[in-house]
Amino acid sequence: MELPELDAVSDDAMDSFVEKFRSQSYRGRFHEDQWEEEFEKIPLFMKKTPSEIDPMENPDLACLQSIIFDEERSPEEQAKTYKDEGNDYFKEKDYKKAVISYTEGLKKKCADPDLNAVLYTNRAAAQYYLGNFRSALNDVTAARKLKPCHLKAIIRGALCHLELKNFAEAVNWCDKGLQIDAKEKKLLEMRVKADKLKRTEQRDLRKAKLKEQKERNQYKALLQSIKARNIRLVSEAAGEEEDSASEGLGELLLDGLSSENPYGARLSADDQGRLSWPVLFLYPEYAQSDFIATFHEDSRFIDHLMVMFVETPPWDLERKYCPDNLEVYFEDEDRAELYQVPPESTLLHALQHPRYFVKALTPAFLVCVGSSPFCRNYIQGRKVHQVK
Repeated sequence: MELPELDAVSDDAMDSFVEKFRSQSYRGRFHEDQWEEEFEKIPLFMKKTPSEIDPMENPDLACLQSIIFDEERSPEEQAKTYKDEGNDYFKEKDYKKAVISYTEGLKKKCADPDLNAVLYTNRAAAQYYLGNFRSALNDVTAARKLKPCHLKAIIRGALCHLELKNFAEAVNWCDKGLQIDAKEKKLLEMRVKADKLKRTEQRDLRKAKLKEQKERNQYKALLQSIKARNIRLVSEAAGEEEDSASEGLGELLLDGLSSENPYGARLSADDQGRLSWPVLFLYPEYAQSDFIATFHEDSRFIDHLMVMFVETPPWDLERKYCPDNLEVYFEDEDRAELYQVPPESTLLHALQHPRYFVKALTPAFLVCVGSSPFCRNYIQGRKVHQVK
């Protein structure tokens, strides 16, 4: 007789409960227009976890995180958890976060050498894809100390050496890996590639050394030719004349001979041993210049002036720069004196003058119109010598 009474009470309670929701909304319900966003807040349905978990905004997720990374668990369990997390990031190609996770796992300093070796090797893989080949190599080296026969570490180490162009070391790592597994396809292919690159590198190095030695012999011969002509050189680096220089000046001059000047030319010798110089003509009146890449030492100044001024240069508005009107000078900077060079003189004759010093292996001469007011003012107050 009591059961129907209980059923009646239950029915009344249920009716009351249902009626309650008719009069007021359920606070935790989903809204039709944004149910997808609300689903995304539930850890089970999250498509992507937030990079930073705020306990106030995501209390459920923060709770799960505290369970996963419980500090009361053993170091081995914690390290394995970080390893798994790093693997997930690695699969998503988020290599930076993978490195962080593997690093956290290593910080636990668990007593399992195999697990630590895996953490180092996996972190090396992530570093490799980030382009940090040196860091990756350090990690696989650490992994091999813990587990010398760890084949994955050896393969990744060989890859790092390839990227770092340490081809001989890459071959060495491949050989060590093939001692463990002689049929490992990656190592076999990598060894062939590394050995080929090593041989090419060695061949190129031999060629470069031979070329360097040949050029150095040529430069020494040029320097001897200059000395035999009694031409005085000045090294800008040493700031001294060749005759009074230290022993190191010879090396500086050789370096100068081996390098091109800013105009892309250099001193050279023909089959008969005659020299051709890069020469600079300066026009102080208009702050202009001309560069002659190969001025043969037996050529005359007038020969070049005739070619250079066959047409009036655009800066010569008065059309006064004609070969017959031009005077050529060189400057003795130490004495602040000028030397006038006859246009019919050869370059060699000018360079052999006792007061001419070739700076930076590029002779320079001043050119101006002899009858112009500028030229008279320019040489006024300065001693002018005639080169005979």
